[in-house]
Amino acid sequence: MTAKYAIGIDLGTTNSVVAYAALDGDRPTVQVLPIPQLSGPGTIEEHRSLPSFLYLASSFESTAGTFDLPWRSGDAFAVGRWARDRSAEVPDRTVSAAKSWLGHSRVDRHEPILPWEAPDDVTKVSPVTASRRYLEHLVAAWEHRFPDAPIAQQQVILTVPASFDAAARDLTREAAATAGLPADLILLEEPQAALYAWLDRQGDRWRRQLQVGDRLMVCDVGGGTTDLTLIEVDQQEGELALRRQAVGNHLLVGGDNMDLALAYYAAQRFEEQGLKLDPWQSISLWHACRQAKERLLGSEPPASHPITVVKRGRSLVGGSATIELDGATAANLLLDGFFPLCEANDKPQRLMASGFQELGLPYEADTAITRHVAAFLARHADEHGAARPTHLLFNGGVFKAPGLRQRMVEALGRWRSGEAPKLLDGNDDLDEAVACGAAYYGWSKRRGGIRIRGGTARSYYVGIEKAGLAIPGAPRPLRALCVVPFGMEEGTEADVPSNEIGLIVGHPAKFRFFSSPHRKLDAVGTTLDRWEEGDIDETDSLETTLSGEGLTDDSFLPVRFRSRITELGTFELWCVGTRTPGEWKLEFDVRDDAVGERG
Repeated sequence: MTAKYAIGIDLGTTNSVVAYAALDGDRPTVQVLPIPQLSGPGTIEEHRSLPSFLYLASSFESTAGTFDLPWRSGDAFAVGRWARDRSAEVPDRTVSAAKSWLGHSRVDRHEPILPWEAPDDVTKVSPVTASRRYLEHLVAAWEHRFPDAPIAQQQVILTVPASFDAAARDLTREAAATAGLPADLILLEEPQAALYAWLDRQGDRWRRQLQVGDRLMVCDVGGGTTDLTLIEVDQQEGELALRRQAVGNHLLVGGDNMDLALAYYAAQRFEEQGLKLDPWQSISLWHACRQAKERLLGSEPPASHPITVVKRGRSLVGGSATIELDGATAANLLLDGFFPLCEANDKPQRLMASGFQELGLPYEADTAITRHVAAFLARHADEHGAARPTHLLFNGGVFKAPGLRQRMVEALGRWRSGEAPKLLDGNDDLDEAVACGAAYYGWSKRRGGIRIRGGTARSYYVGIEKAGLAIPGAPRPLRALCVVPFGMEEGTEADVPSNEIGLIVGHPAKFRFFSSPHRKLDAVGTTLDRWEEGDIDETDSLETTLSGEGLTDDSFLPVRFRSRITELGTFELWCVGTRTPGEWKLEFDVRDDAVGERG
């Protein structure tokens, strides 16, 4: 069956959105899918987004009809709006930030670890499973509205942070496959999707706003993360072209931090009234402050907004207490705490760390987004100095606040001798731009249109253990061999120049991989004997036993590498025998245990 629609899915940290465009039109008409979801026990409403929250019912909770949806019944869990609301009441049974956990390589993302630090009587789920639940709901919502267009037969584009490494991308792909999305779905970086949404709205007018040599920064600050991307305007065969030049690190700082900052201030105000909040009230306050932030920093803000918490006594309900949060105070707290004016050479502050820390997500110690932006631009400087953008495109719910947009523009202007970058307006809804841009990209890929070039957002390396005398208790030193350079295009492959490498077969072995979004000049075959912390990062290692069946020496084979980036963006490393026929494939494809071989 021929695909009828291009479907863009933004699997967000705090909200998920689906947009679509019919493929039979001369111009794409992108629409947002209304998503049925529970707003209360047995109550279904349609909304344009699905909050990325998963509520897990207890064994004592009545589930008869409570969690039923138009397409399914009998579940003991809920996703969406009601699950988000339940997080204020029952936080230890509500999963949030699953997407951030999906990109956190220091935990096993297949293990049931969420809700994080929930008591033992809660049946937990893995980050992959939680992501699958959200996607299953989106798939079901699509097929409920379009029963004659099964989603597995459509052109589907699923967005991911630009900072996601190969392992996080393929964990996302695994969750998508088990949720019923097509195997040939395309992963698209979120900042690029936001730019595609702008291109869709501009039509051919975008060529009058950008010219060769311009440098555009997409600044995407959502609920849980900050994602930065630089895109340069180039020329190709006489036509303007767009090429992605750099991406930032995966920064866990965003709107949730802002809500918490307001909640911390409000808690102090309540304490002045003699009300010391318990953990349950504190989480409820956090959600109340999110609503206050959205009102006070909106386009037509009130002078103040009431914040109420329910008192708790022996009867569990002891009335309520209220304070007024004024808009000026809220704006100052967020501007000074998250968007302080700084210098172009400033870096995020590294605070003295405690010797003992709880395990969890690696949230940024410095919440100053402007300092993270300054460090990003300085790191990607060229011979002319810092990579200061000429144009700026905002994305993410945080920038719905005019004051925060103005402060970011002001900060960038200070770094360019008072010349602020030009702001690209036109993305009407910053919460929906990523999904809409993904749908437009799917349409243009089928029908022809402007494409952002750039290839892989990272360089990839394989760790090779050095030969030499063994030292008791000490690991052998590693060198890192570049097997995928920054910007390697999808659908291409490269032979990796190097000496013969010994491949262990027939026995358990650990294969170590590294990546870097910063080392853009390393070519295939570049070898690193040492590197600074943060220069390259270790991604998921692969522990497996490669088959040595039929080989005379089944333990150690000389090979050379051939790397390939598939059309779907999967990184494959082929180990090609130099003296013994055979090829062994290592890839970040968790559905196939990341390993294969062929003779």
